Amino acid sequence: MLAGISTDYYLRLEQGREDNPSDEVLAAIAHALQLDDEAVTYMRNLVRRRPVADHDEPWRRMHPAIGGLLNGWPQTAAHIYDPGLTVVAANLLAEALSPHFGAGANTMRALFLEPQMREFFRNWNVLTTWAVSLVRAFVGQSPSPALVSLVDELKAQSERFRQLWARHDVKQQTAGLMLVSHPQVGLLDLYFQQLVLPGTGHVLVVYWAEPGSRSEEQLRLLGGF
Repeated sequence: MLAGISTDYYLRLEQGREDNPSDEVLAAIAHALQLDDEAVTYMRNLVRRRPVADHDEPWRRMHPAIGGLLNGWPQTAAHIYDPGLTVVAANLLAEALSPHFGAGANTMRALFLEPQMREFFRNWNVLTTWAVSLVRAFVGQSPSPALVSLVDELKAQSERFRQLWARHDVKQQTAGLMLVSHPQVGLLDLYFQQLVLPGTGHVLVVYWAEPGSRSEEQLRLLGGF
């Protein structure tokens, strides 16, 4: 009633029997449900999205010298993950920060399934909440088979992930603060920022400390400087 559409039409939307609602209908539903901007974007992506095949060539191209770029940042940990959230490139500092940040690892899988991550991340609860809402946004944008498979795996194996996923939070917040308890250098307060590499389906993540802080000193020590 609030959206100005019939019960039958809304039922068809919910059941997936109506796959081409107009922008006006989506706007009316968003208003009726009092969705915020990010939730509206997520809803529109669900309607308009095209499944992404893992073998699609455009999703695999990165600049061949990208590894050299990452290793040119000796005081900034950095890695790149693919559409399935598996790390495909990392610099030495990222690998020193955690083996789960290195090439071949999946940071999302480790966050929820590796028990030591609860001790490694002092703000594990905050990070897991952030991570699930971001993954849901990714699923709405471009649900690659690898990403969908990862979500299914985590729902099956992690009670924390399952509970957070059931909340249907969606936030594409790409920056934050990571509080680490590192086994070698102790406590680190690190900022992080995710940067999309256009046209590749990959995301660059960088981690750095406040200049002049104790965390920066410890990060230098970790990197051997």
